[in-house]
Amino acid sequence: MSKTDYDLTGIRAFVFDVDGVLSPSTIPLGADGTPCRMVNIKDGYAMQLAVKHGYLLAIITGADTEALRVRYGALGIKEIYLKASRKIPVLTDLLERYGLKEDQVVYVGDDIPDIECMRHVGLSVAPSDAAPEVKAIARYISPVNGGYGVARDIIEQVMRAQGEWMSSEKAFGW
Repeated sequence: MSKTDYDLTGIRAFVFDVDGVLSPSTIPLGADGTPCRMVNIKDGYAMQLAVKHGYLLAIITGADTEALRVRYGALGIKEIYLKASRKIPVLTDLLERYGLKEDQVVYVGDDIPDIECMRHVGLSVAPSDAAPEVKAIARYISPVNGGYGVARDIIEQVMRAQGEWMSSEKAFGW
């Protein structure tokens, strides 16, 4: 059963910010000042399963580290945008290229740079520890903090609503 009041049966795409969404808001720095992000394994499982089932997944982040491309590329995500100083042009291009309507897209963000994108999709999602401005416009606020299963939460809800969660042997492997 869905925790959101949105009709999840038409969702075809998920777009994620990274810092504060797929990784916690607090990021340790390496000795050279490079951020070292954590990832959630359950998020990763749900993301790769969604890709296998034909959903479009995309990453749009202001971060600039090749580790993100490697991690999310390994999950089958092809649309990975780093160094996005403004995210809305990337999102609108994605929708146009894939022929997606706004109501078919989930955007998950946690801070002010995500607000434009969140206003441009059907289902805007925020982690429970998102900025107040983001939570004020989010259609669904996940019960978990960023980096601790937000992607799994919304992907699982959508896939269950569409009869895709644990629907085939695809669910039992990476």
